[in-house]
Amino acid sequence: MDWMLRDLAKSVPQTHYVVLLSSDGLCMAKMGADEETADRLAAACAGLQSLSGAIAAELPEGDGRMKLVAIEVDCGFFYLMAAGAGAYLAVLADDTVDAGLMGQCMRDLVARVGGHLSSPPRVDGRSA
Repeated sequence: MDWMLRDLAKSVPQTHYVVLLSSDGLCMAKMGADEETADRLAAACAGLQSLSGAIAAELPEGDGRMKLVAIEVDCGFFYLMAAGAGAYLAVLADDTVDAGLMGQCMRDLVARVGGHLSSPPRVDGRSA
């Protein structure tokens, strides 16, 4: 999966890190980040997607699922997008990123390969 993440980063040059993670915070693939950084981002994203899902559930007509979270931080932007069954795509980019381009490239990647970007639930640390 690394080639898919590299393609996203090449399409948006301000990209620093791209992480594909499971809903429970397991890093499944990464680009630009070392193991420790990717694991930290994946763990933080798991909490963020859970929180955003709880907020989404408050909308009466919604289905309670998180689709996209965007956060502006000092010197950059963070994006988290649902990317398949139990999988999420996270991107950290600098503050000169074109937000529309980033969103479009992330959506394109998920649309092209979303069926392959899934993580089955784990039972006792193993895929079910």
